[in-house]
Amino acid sequence: MDNLDPPGAAGAAVSNVPEFSVSELSFALKREIETAFPRVRVRGEISQPSFPRSGHCYFRLKDENAVIDGVAWKGTIPRLGIKIEEGLEVIATGKLTTYAGSSRYQIIVDRLELAGEGALLKLLEDRRKKLQAEGLFDTDRKRALPFLPEVVGVVTSPSGAVIRDILHRLADRFPRHVLVWPVAVQGEKAAAEVAAAIAGFNRLPSREQGGGPVPRPDVLIVARGGGSLEDLWAFNEEIVVRAAAASEIPLISAVGHETDTTLIDFASDRRAPTPSAAAEMAVPVRADLVTETLDYAKRLAGGMTRLLREQAMELAGLVRGLGDPRRLIEERQQRLDVSGERLALATRQLVDRRATALAAARLIEPHAVIAAKEQLLSAEARALRSAMERFRGDTLQKIGRTSDRLDQFGERLKRAGADLLERGLQRVDQAAKLMESYSFHSVLGRGFALVRDQEGAPVLAAAGVRTGDALKIQFADGNIDARVTDAPVSAPRPASPPRRRDGGGGTQGSLL
Repeated sequence: MDNLDPPGAAGAAVSNVPEFSVSELSFALKREIETAFPRVRVRGEISQPSFPRSGHCYFRLKDENAVIDGVAWKGTIPRLGIKIEEGLEVIATGKLTTYAGSSRYQIIVDRLELAGEGALLKLLEDRRKKLQAEGLFDTDRKRALPFLPEVVGVVTSPSGAVIRDILHRLADRFPRHVLVWPVAVQGEKAAAEVAAAIAGFNRLPSREQGGGPVPRPDVLIVARGGGSLEDLWAFNEEIVVRAAAASEIPLISAVGHETDTTLIDFASDRRAPTPSAAAEMAVPVRADLVTETLDYAKRLAGGMTRLLREQAMELAGLVRGLGDPRRLIEERQQRLDVSGERLALATRQLVDRRATALAAARLIEPHAVIAAKEQLLSAEARALRSAMERFRGDTLQKIGRTSDRLDQFGERLKRAGADLLERGLQRVDQAAKLMESYSFHSVLGRGFALVRDQEGAPVLAAAGVRTGDALKIQFADGNIDARVTDAPVSAPRPASPPRRRDGGGGTQGSLL
């Protein structure tokens, strides 16, 4: 038979269970969960992250079978060290609690770690692609390193072996002024300190700006020793990569060993496999520079010697083709002497000829003769000056002195020619006066007359005319025409006298 409860039995059983309000039950569960799980580590994949205006971050952690809500408060996010991104596999550490408003339990995260190297590599690759898409790794952004920097800035830990290796290598190759900016190279503060160091070096005033108490480096070295991917993670952070890309000072990254690669290597101007190799990139070897400079000096001296030898040979060839300037001057001097002698002889001959033919020909103006000779002398002087202008130095001085002597000789010759011409003119005047005194005109003045035939030839005897011949009779005061009316019978006509070569038959007659 069925067991039937009496009426009211169910209500009595229920009344023995404590009654809670929704809020009381929610807070009771909250206390239980927080007491049972005061601090937990949960591994999962971040899903659906959201960032409202409050600055907090809400996301979900999931695996293949379950999901749990997660919260990172605004003040906690900067200390996480990892940017909360979709699909990132992490280990979240925090406190488990509930959210009464939606009856959910959640973890309040105060620390995030990447779950394994695979997750780190995925995050690294995604970040590399993002920064590369922004152009931070472009080759045209990279600057050339200075050949010999005055100041080398080093961003690294001051207590590690890295700084000692760099300083030792710089001292061996080429000692330079080194500025060290101490930073943490591992841990939560490392990325911010490295980025601040790079930016701090770039804020120093340069020499072009007047400088400052701390000199600005010409090249930067960001260095760290080897380590795991997690140990080098600070140099994969965006803040460090962006600071390296924005650096106006050429930057060498030397993080880890040769096989280690970080994102700062892509943004830097040059990557070094080790910190010692970075020091070798920063400065050249001083001994090599000295040797190279000496070699250049020897080559320069040899080149100058060859050039001078070739120029000397070329100059000697030009001198052989040009000739000896002294011989040219002596030749001009000889020509001038000959011209002077010829000029003196020609002057005397000219005076003699003009004295002989004074009555028959018009006397040439003496000044014209002097002007012609002056032109000849000027032409000779110009030729001498053009020859003298080809030379320089002592030769020009000798030519100048010779030209002055030639000018003096020319002046003396002009004066001598003028004196000689004046004496010649005086002699010509005396001869002209003597000839004038011997002229037949003076005889006519004493009562004589000159008889000429029709041809103008003098009639020297009566037998030279015949009856009817027309005659011209010249007296001192004029001429008259006459005709012969009575002439000696059968008198032979005398032959006409021969004409003179100097133009006889002119105004001057013959007395014979």
